[in-house]
Amino acid sequence: MKILRTAQAGSLESQDILITVKKGKAGTGIIINLDSPSAVQYGKKIHQEIESVIKDFEIEDVTIQAIDKGALGFTIKARTETAIKRAIHKEA
Repeated sequence: MKILRTAQAGSLESQDILITVKKGKAGTGIIINLDSPSAVQYGKKIHQEIESVIKDFEIEDVTIQAIDKGALGFTIKARTETAIKRAIHKEA
């Protein structure tokens, strides 16, 4: 799949995460920029959650900006999936 546009999902509310998906330059792979107060404890897990959704969509070149406010795993995955679907959707 290819990213067609920049898209977002989520919010900056407590226990949520704001995911922004942008088209990456060819050959750059998956770039995840994480801003989280719990990055030291949970940063690796958050990266894994986001990356697993990206791989499910078979996207190769993408930049993800994630601003975490204490979201749980299922929320991270849902927000990532929604942002990707918005980014790959063709408008009529």
